[in-house]
Amino acid sequence: MRLPGGWEWIIILIIMILLFGPGRLSKIAGEIGKSIREFRSGIQEMEEEDSPQPEETKQDEDQG
Repeated sequence: MRLPGGWEWIIILIIMILLFGPGRLSKIAGEIGKSIREFRSGIQEMEEEDSPQPEETKQDEDQG
């Protein structure tokens, strides 16, 4: 399956404008952008939790 080309995207955009109207499309695009940002920040938080924390080996070496 191939991705739509240039003219196909233009036709899809025109159909979406006719269905939803320009005002509603801007709201939809804003909500999509907001959810993508939240998704990325959630992934970053999960990666930070999964990454190993540096252990305090220097304090142990200094004491021993």
